[in-house]
Amino acid sequence: MRVRLYTDGAARGNPDGPGGYGAVLEYVDSKGTLHTKELSQGYVRTTNNRMELMAVITGLEALNRPCQVEVYSDSQYVVNAFNQHWIESWIKKGWTRGKKEPVKNVDLWKRLLEAKREHEVTFHWVKGHAGHAQNERCDALATAAADGEDLFTDEGLE
Repeated sequence: MRVRLYTDGAARGNPDGPGGYGAVLEYVDSKGTLHTKELSQGYVRTTNNRMELMAVITGLEALNRPCQVEVYSDSQYVVNAFNQHWIESWIKKGWTRGKKEPVKNVDLWKRLLEAKREHEVTFHWVKGHAGHAQNERCDALATAAADGEDLFTDEGLE
């Protein structure tokens, strides 16, 4: 099955206040019907980069069978880690950079590698949100999650 995953992390409020992230899964079932699943989580106290990673992880973890996944993200941090092979380099160097400086967010990078293990995943950078309707939806979803104090997720694909 081919799936498109549109993600966004959006920080809101004061610097150490709540944040949120959103993910939209888009897929066509065996009957040719287009489906979307929206996933988001509110009130996350963390950095924007961590939220970007969690958005991708949440989308991949919602898939309950191996898929071909196209991830669209406005986060160069996430996309470049795979497209420019940073993550492979980090693993080879024992998750350090330069003069033994530890790589940030190692816990989430490892969780992301596990989440994508059974899937064929390709990452695409969507520069900003202008003119990209699905990415704007993800931004709106992340904002709504961040502005509320609720926690909600969809179940995995049927």
